Amino acid sequence: MPTAPAAKPAAITLPERFADWFAARGWQARRHQIDMVAAARAGEDALLIAPTGGGKTLGGFLPSLIDLAEQTDGAGKTRPYRLHTLYISPLKALSVDVARNLMIPVEEMGLDLRIETRTGDTSTAKRQRQRAHPPDILLTTPEQLALFCATANAEAFFRDLRRIIIDEIHAIAPQKRGDLLSLDLATISQWAPQASRAGLSATVADEGGLARWLVTQPAGDDRFARIVRGEAGARPQVEILDPADRIPWAGHSGRHALGDVYERIKAAKMALVFVNTRSQAELTFQELWARNDANLPIALHHGSLSPEQRRKVEKAMAEGRLKAVVCTSTLDLGINWGDVDLVIQMGAPKGSSRLIQRLGRSNHRLDAPSRALLAPTNRFEHLECQAAREAVAENALDGEPLAAGSLDVLAQHIMGRGCGDGFEAEALFDEIRSAAPYAQLDRETFDRVLDFTATGGYALNTYERFRRLVKRKDGRWLARTPQIAQRYRMNVGTIVEAPMLDVVVSGRGRGGHRLGQIEEWFVEQLVPGDTFIFAGQVLRFVGIEEMSARVTRAADADPKIPSYQGGKFPLSTYLAGRVRDIVQNPDHWGALSVQVRDWLQLQAERSRLPDADGLLVETFPRAARHYMVCYPFEGRLAHQTLGMLLTRRLERLGMRPMGFVANEYAVAVWGLRDLAGLDFDALFNEDMMGDDLDAWLAESQLMKRTFRNCAVIAGLIERRFPGQEKSGRQITFSTDLIYDVLREHEPDHVLLRAAWQDAAAGLLDIRRLGEALTRVKGRISHVGLDRISPLAVPVMLEIGKEPVYGEGHDSILEDAADDLIAEALRLD
Repeated sequence: MPTAPAAKPAAITLPERFADWFAARGWQARRHQIDMVAAARAGEDALLIAPTGGGKTLGGFLPSLIDLAEQTDGAGKTRPYRLHTLYISPLKALSVDVARNLMIPVEEMGLDLRIETRTGDTSTAKRQRQRAHPPDILLTTPEQLALFCATANAEAFFRDLRRIIIDEIHAIAPQKRGDLLSLDLATISQWAPQASRAGLSATVADEGGLARWLVTQPAGDDRFARIVRGEAGARPQVEILDPADRIPWAGHSGRHALGDVYERIKAAKMALVFVNTRSQAELTFQELWARNDANLPIALHHGSLSPEQRRKVEKAMAEGRLKAVVCTSTLDLGINWGDVDLVIQMGAPKGSSRLIQRLGRSNHRLDAPSRALLAPTNRFEHLECQAAREAVAENALDGEPLAAGSLDVLAQHIMGRGCGDGFEAEALFDEIRSAAPYAQLDRETFDRVLDFTATGGYALNTYERFRRLVKRKDGRWLARTPQIAQRYRMNVGTIVEAPMLDVVVSGRGRGGHRLGQIEEWFVEQLVPGDTFIFAGQVLRFVGIEEMSARVTRAADADPKIPSYQGGKFPLSTYLAGRVRDIVQNPDHWGALSVQVRDWLQLQAERSRLPDADGLLVETFPRAARHYMVCYPFEGRLAHQTLGMLLTRRLERLGMRPMGFVANEYAVAVWGLRDLAGLDFDALFNEDMMGDDLDAWLAESQLMKRTFRNCAVIAGLIERRFPGQEKSGRQITFSTDLIYDVLREHEPDHVLLRAAWQDAAAGLLDIRRLGEALTRVKGRISHVGLDRISPLAVPVMLEIGKEPVYGEGHDSILEDAADDLIAEALRLD
């Protein structure tokens, strides 16, 4: 891909009012802020890449504030209501926080501006008022923008728009939310072609890709936003915790490190304790409270808690009333929490870009170093944390590459345009191709997606419920009925979580206090009287009532911990390569814990160390079974796919495989026959990504689950209706039937294509697995052992793991680990 142009040195000065405001604060406008003003005056789109604390958000808004100051001075309260700037962020909380911070320079400079937010929490009355009387600056989310584009007369609302700002663009663009946003921006560009765009981010791995994604694409060519770079800030300080207690060989609780973590919290002004899953957040919060002898104000924040609870925590943080917050990615992005001076990462961060993003929450200033403490939960994670620390020191970013736009998202957008003022197919096709993710869309695919959206396609067009668009005599496509348009607006968006139930603490009558939401499948495993942890409390399950899980508060030493299917981050390819480099080279072990160094040394003595560019395969007998363990270091998703394909291939070879397990670093397969004599070059050949993969996918329940999500996004199945909501069971039943019909009667249906692409990119991580198999071709090393190796112990502990929670889980894991470790260390 061609390289995006960098910004030319700006030769402009700020208006006197703005220069005086900077001077009054003892500041001077930074070069990248001036460059953003220059780009806007030249009518150029710009991608601003600047570290956290460098005035990135102000750099995005400064051109708007200058322009609006010139327009509004002396205009009085009777001036027209026209939308000038549209700000889009991935988080509601970020929009609210930016709006609050934006008012500081506006009020101090005496600017007469109308600045408002619009999120899912905005009242209906306020939304209607905003449509009739647009503010000067509107701060919103991608979902709210999609709703705007799906309503009548939206063109009139956006006609005067001059500027679009997309914050944390790196977090939006690679996702389906980014696909939908790019399509809505393409629509707005038809209504307001004069509007320039600005993208803001602190962590961009693919600069050229994002610079292309940001701008309207002309037919048959590539166009890029101008890249503006901020100056580097102080180098972050990243420390890896080396606890006095024994570091577990496996497990993810991090309980062994929490005593040390608590002491670091006590010494900090305010700490953010990041974890990678919501269930880990609940566990970590409970464990910290159990150690909280000093009664420190510690809070919990994750996406399943109620909005009221999250806002309460955010307000307490902003006011400096908390000592620590245990949180997930809900606090990753952009918000300035002021007093935070320490970021603690429980477990490996799974990527250098994610760690840098989280580091930015500490000492939110360019001249002060961010501080982070990494607390690995097991020995492999020590390696991964060291890889992340080295990557941060080099400012080496990672992340998934941008891909072509999803067809289910395209179907949602086409339906949305039909729910507004309607569209003509030819014009809409050209408009869609101006969005970078869909620039290569061919007309045949567009027509098939349009046909599916309008009628359900060949296999479903006899059912009236799937006929949603009609073509009028003038050639315009519109929603068939107002009720269809209303249901569409209730289901806008691309975030499909597992079906959720409200968690309600029972009160008198049918009332109660709502704590948040929990996944339906977890509640279905409970019986009345079971206890579990949620929202930092121990709760006793009473029963399900409508769409709520009724609970009472309880006291229990060993409650269950909810598990969320939106689970684990895959280990990024960039860190995977660094981990392999560390493992194979003892010269890199100096920064590791003594316990981890000894573990690797034992592996070198008992077996061998994996090569950075190869694949180590170990075979050994144990308890009347034969095991094969390999170490690709490519992440859990790619390893699960590899395990599935290996067992199919071994079955064909007559080796009678019995099962497999995978973690982020290794795959173990076992069966009844000795696997040591296999041709491993043939076993791991890249051709397993062809017929083996297609045959397995055709039989897999995974494809049905993936199809279910695509069907929801495309609007084939609606989750919400006026006055009601579908349960997870209803959605599953509906989509499974449709999936079977399409496979039989229309196997090339656009939704089946979309589901395969999703499975390949997400649930299976096919790209990374394919690249790994290519990398190790001809470099496979086999070691036949008479017992388990030290490196194999963690993945072997995954075998037969029972869903036991709390201390019971840790004690079972420790007992099993002790047995395996003793076997791996035995000298005879």
